[in-house]
Amino acid sequence: MKNLLFAILTLSAVSVQAQTETSWTAQQCMKYAVEHNTQVHRAVLQLDNYKAQKTSAIGSFLPSVDASIGANYNFGRAIDPETNGYTNVSTFYNGYSVQAYLPVFDGFSRLNALKAAKASLLMGRNALREQQDKTALTTLQAWVDVVYYDKMVEIAQENQQETELLLKQTQVLVEVGRKSAADLAQIEAQHAESAYELTCQQNRYASALLTLKRQMAYPLQDSLFTVVSTLRTACPNVGTSSGTAFHPMVQQQYHAMQVSRYELNQARANLYPTLSLSAGLSTTFYKTLHSQNTSSFSEQIKNNKGEYVSATLSIPLFNRLQTISNIRRAKNDYQMARESFEDTQRELEKLNIEACQDLNAYILQTQQMEKKVEADSLSYQLTRRRYEEGLSTAIDLHATATQLLKSKATLMQCQLMTVVKEYFVRYYQGEQIWTE
Repeated sequence: MKNLLFAILTLSAVSVQAQTETSWTAQQCMKYAVEHNTQVHRAVLQLDNYKAQKTSAIGSFLPSVDASIGANYNFGRAIDPETNGYTNVSTFYNGYSVQAYLPVFDGFSRLNALKAAKASLLMGRNALREQQDKTALTTLQAWVDVVYYDKMVEIAQENQQETELLLKQTQVLVEVGRKSAADLAQIEAQHAESAYELTCQQNRYASALLTLKRQMAYPLQDSLFTVVSTLRTACPNVGTSSGTAFHPMVQQQYHAMQVSRYELNQARANLYPTLSLSAGLSTTFYKTLHSQNTSSFSEQIKNNKGEYVSATLSIPLFNRLQTISNIRRAKNDYQMARESFEDTQRELEKLNIEACQDLNAYILQTQQMEKKVEADSLSYQLTRRRYEEGLSTAIDLHATATQLLKSKATLMQCQLMTVVKEYFVRYYQGEQIWTE
């Protein structure tokens, strides 16, 4: 029973650890960050405000209806509504009314307000998409740092094991007289240097992992592991106008320009006359207090009922140049929005082409560095064999080992930058990079 209980507890602990310590690809990290980022949440709330603005613009086409109820208690000298003369008795007055108002023509101001609200909603959606993409790219950079330093820790551990083995061999060679004390001191220095480099890389990995968790809004106490995703070797088509036309930043600037244009039309609408219709229904109840001759409530409500329908035409004549000033400002805002849209288009096309060029360059550099790592590895093995045979010095061995470590680090950088640039190319061409 004790053994069975121990086995169950062990399996439970392993299961909990497996659930906590999971592997995260770049795609999973970006998706988690987008779902939990506070700036993305604020963009979602702003988008909801745009939706409410559109609903309000639609509602402006509907008539407004309101009802009112009033009551007056008069004591002392007052006007008798029955005789229209003065009286000194206390009276009670109760009124009811329902009014409806509908603007018929306002220079198409409401229509342009609705179009502006629709454009603002589209602008908000693209702003949300842009914030999601920015969060994903920032998370990708943090993920790349974690993977890089994780690999550097692995390389540093291999180097330390190699130098430790080499130190033991050198100690044996010194005992048999094939190596000098200077060679042993040099190898001991290399071993100490490899241990120092391993500690530095472990600290950098821990710092990078903490940065990634913070960017993802991930619990800092939980374990988090990363794995390298599959690298792409093909570059998408870039350099055409259609490449960046659907980018959320371009779309956001385009709809912002449309909002400015509709706001300009709204400002011009103040130059036109406005026509509105209104209708209403009202009735009253009147009673002289302490009087027995007052008509009943229902009878007065029916007899005192009145209706009205009215039409109002308002012609703007002079409002101290406010309309002209508003039109001027709206026209300038529209011009600035259009220039910002054109500038964003040109900048994204440039960044799109640069990202593709960088991607192709890193693909070639990765291929070249793979060959260099193979050559440096072979050179190190040959130098070490010559060192064991006494044909080369510890300095030569240290130089070839350092060159091999640099080549491995550069190869890892090229591989990870290939991943980053591939995501940037897809981002500039308007793809949603954090979902597959």
